[in-house]
Amino acid sequence: MKAKFIRHGLLILLVVVLAAGSAWFRINRLLSPVAEIKQEKIVKIPKGSSPAEIGRMLAEAGVIRSGRAFRGLAAWKGLDRRLRAGEFSLSTDMSVSRILDRLVNGPMIMRKLTVPEGLTMARIADLSAAAGLSSREGFLELCRNREFIKILGFDLDSLEGYLFPETYHFAGDATTVDIIRAMVERFKVVWSGLEQPAGQSDFSRHQLVTLASIVEKETAAPDERPLIAAVFFNRLKIGMPLQSDPTVIYGLPGFNGNLTRAHLEMITPYNTYQIRGLPPGPIANPGAASLRAVLDPADEPYLYFVSRQDGTHQFSRTLAEHNRAVVQYQLNRARP
Repeated sequence: MKAKFIRHGLLILLVVVLAAGSAWFRINRLLSPVAEIKQEKIVKIPKGSSPAEIGRMLAEAGVIRSGRAFRGLAAWKGLDRRLRAGEFSLSTDMSVSRILDRLVNGPMIMRKLTVPEGLTMARIADLSAAAGLSSREGFLELCRNREFIKILGFDLDSLEGYLFPETYHFAGDATTVDIIRAMVERFKVVWSGLEQPAGQSDFSRHQLVTLASIVEKETAAPDERPLIAAVFFNRLKIGMPLQSDPTVIYGLPGFNGNLTRAHLEMITPYNTYQIRGLPPGPIANPGAASLRAVLDPADEPYLYFVSRQDGTHQFSRTLAEHNRAVVQYQLNRARP
């Protein structure tokens, strides 16, 4: 009887051991790489995703076998609350433990967005869309959303002029709000670092940014920007129209690249041949050099400038000087 009881106990123990071994084998398999051959997968984890949702996304991407096993291991290691949102490069030869470490401590994929000086917010929207960071429409809609603009600290109709040109790096989970906010915050930092002389106190920040955007579009030569700024300040002082071609172009919907006399005679809020003073807002997003130029323009009496056709300009004090420069640099060179 006793021998029979021992045999029965040993049988139960064997069953338990086999069951435990089977369970361990199964768990180990669920936590092992899904394949020996490495295949890269890009997985984007949105902000606010729970461990269960992350596990499901990883399983759907084919980099783990079981979302439940992933969630269980994350909880057992105490990492379930440290999982990060973002875009990650994972592969099929990574164990669940390695994937967990990547999501907690490893590098994210960062998307680069380079915004050159002098672009309009529409062109910046194009660049953001091309980089896969936002939709063009969503970007522009936010840039014109007055409630959002107020949250950023401005009382404006749009953010034209305040999207600072620079190279940015964004994580894959960056939203359109994150992208625009980064550009505006960078503008604030740069602006606060520029000293505003007392002589410019008659102009609001918005007016100065507007003028800086015109300077930005008028010349690509850094040393000319203070001179261009001086010309426009001198004109504003005597009530003379700015007569800036880039402002006219900005006010023309669907401009085809050919500026005509009819365009110069067209009445728009941005046609500085037809209006006196500044247009209602910036025509592009200026860089630090153009902002600095309007805060510290050259001390020169110039009222005119004309292109030398080499990327620089000839500056003149009088209309007679200017007309001679036009003949020298424009009309003579235009003749065959």
